[in-house]
Amino acid sequence: MINTPKQYTVTAALPYVNGSKHIGHLAGAYLPADVYVRLKRLQGKDVVFICGSDEHGTPITIQAIKENCTPQQVIDKYHNLVKESFASLGISFDIYHRTSAPIHHETAQEFFTDFYNKGLFDEKVTRQYYDEEAGLFLADRYIKGTCPNCGHDSAYGDQCEKCGKSLDPTDLINPVSTVSGNKPVLKETKHWYLPLQKYEPWLRKWLLEDHAKDWKANVYGQSKSWIDGGLQPRAMTRDGEWGIKVPLPDAEGKVLYVWFDAPIGYISATKQWALDNNKAWEPYWKEADTKLIHFVGKDNIVFHCIIFPIMLHCHGDYILPDNVPANEFLNLEGDKMSTSRKWSVEMHQYLEDFPDKPDALRYCLLSNLPENKDSEFTWKDFQTKNNSELVAILGNFINRVLVLTHKFYAGKVPDKKPCDELQQFLIEQKNKIDEAIDNYRFREGLAEMMNVARHGNKLLTEKEPWKTFKTDPESAAVVLYDCIQIIANLSVMCEPFIPFSAVKIQHMLGVQTPFNWADVGRADLIPGNHQLGSPTLLFEKIEDEIIDIEIQKLYANKLEIVASEAVVVPSVAPQKAEITFDDFEKMDIRVGTILTAEKVEKADKLLKLSVDLGFETRAIVSGIAAHFKPEDIIGQQVSVLANLAPRKIRGVESKGMILLAEDETGKLHFVKTKEITGNGSIIR
Repeated sequence: MINTPKQYTVTAALPYVNGSKHIGHLAGAYLPADVYVRLKRLQGKDVVFICGSDEHGTPITIQAIKENCTPQQVIDKYHNLVKESFASLGISFDIYHRTSAPIHHETAQEFFTDFYNKGLFDEKVTRQYYDEEAGLFLADRYIKGTCPNCGHDSAYGDQCEKCGKSLDPTDLINPVSTVSGNKPVLKETKHWYLPLQKYEPWLRKWLLEDHAKDWKANVYGQSKSWIDGGLQPRAMTRDGEWGIKVPLPDAEGKVLYVWFDAPIGYISATKQWALDNNKAWEPYWKEADTKLIHFVGKDNIVFHCIIFPIMLHCHGDYILPDNVPANEFLNLEGDKMSTSRKWSVEMHQYLEDFPDKPDALRYCLLSNLPENKDSEFTWKDFQTKNNSELVAILGNFINRVLVLTHKFYAGKVPDKKPCDELQQFLIEQKNKIDEAIDNYRFREGLAEMMNVARHGNKLLTEKEPWKTFKTDPESAAVVLYDCIQIIANLSVMCEPFIPFSAVKIQHMLGVQTPFNWADVGRADLIPGNHQLGSPTLLFEKIEDEIIDIEIQKLYANKLEIVASEAVVVPSVAPQKAEITFDDFEKMDIRVGTILTAEKVEKADKLLKLSVDLGFETRAIVSGIAAHFKPEDIIGQQVSVLANLAPRKIRGVESKGMILLAEDETGKLHFVKTKEITGNGSIIR
């Protein structure tokens, strides 16, 4: 840990721009990073705040296919949307860069070439999963299956999000391509691997010993779990065309692994910022008295605590992160936030619905940050935080004081002496906020700022200057003077948390030159006889009807997704004869995936299906030819009655039955699970 940094390099995880970003992302990395940076700037520190769009990798090409456009059009669209959303929410990056920029390609290729020339890579020909229908090798995140460690049936090819275990795609049980839904095949390909296991002793010393006490428990714990589980070689290249070309003569069709090039984006962005501002970039990445901090979400801990530090260590010229204060996940109304499932509040959508309330969202999220464990956003809590805290405590205090000063003193600050007791209180609160933010406890820092507003409200309520102005004008003047000093201090204290409101407060105070952090703690910030600006409402209440609309919109999205995924259509057919539970228990119903489908000769209604049941592949004849084209159902997951006695149909032995639902029109629908699950999974 650096005691007195000369400069700060603060990074926020590069958002992946294959779509818009929701408020869970905001709470995970960008908002806490912004609070930290804003405080350091107020303190006069030399800080560069780096971020930008992560624009390479398979998901971009897949999104381009979905939107019927080019990968470049996808990244341009979402880069601009995300960049504008961050700016509108007050996230004060010094640069918001792009990994598609030439300077980034050059920097990432220089890293790769440096490693290659040092002989750090292991060149291997391996068999990797390939989606024959999509015609591409599958990135780890585009393969799902059952985790061999905990049995979770939706583990990704690189990591199980349930137990956190690092995985190789070939570790998965019953792997499925999330691109086509098909079972992928193994195909030979050559790649360059970084043998992470060689750096395990160094990593144990640097991370597990040197940062045992100053890193957050959730970050340290997850990192330790990975290291204790044994690090494995990881390919730093991928097959594909969309990405940074591998700078080797025998690497046609190879690009850099997105998690190799993305963190280097922090460095290339700093280079661009330095060029734009006529500064040197090297001190921010190479000088020992620089404090490097990575703000990321829970799902990026491993890459920033293990892989990127190993890369920096291998290069040898760069400093290592002083801290990685990652947050956990922010859930939404009792469920995990997900853009794809439309269970989210997207940043740009919030701004469209509440264009004048960026600070209301910042305040609500900061008061409930998932700093050490998952937390939850609800619209009712958002309303309560706005109405009961921002409006009723902070806004109400400021408005009452300024209105009374205009009423009794024509808007001029009473000329009184500063209160030593008040000054001591303000200094204590300043120190508490300092200490909280320096140790990445942003909720605590926000609460201490609000305690200053509560103190002012208490002082105002107890002294009642609106009553004593006629009977004890001296007392009324002293109270209003002290309250104005509290407001002046609040205008600086709240700037890291709710910056738009800070500007409004100083405007209402009639302050021409903004205060800085050194000013905080003084009980004489606003001199006597200073002319205040006009008071306006700092915040406004949010009514129930507005919140109800947001809740209805959220649940309407969920119903839309459920409806689009529904496969069983209620039938009006009468119920069959009652059976016992023992009868049901005899049925072995399994999840399977249709591998091939073809028409049965001389049988218009029959299709011969080859179905992967996990433990074996079976031929099943089904009378569905009138309802489905063979080419349309390949890759479809279905439910199969697996222990039905085999029988020959048109010369083909059929072993099992596909379960279907028939609606009142006679149309058939596959009965299947809502989410892709492992073949052979038992349906109970």
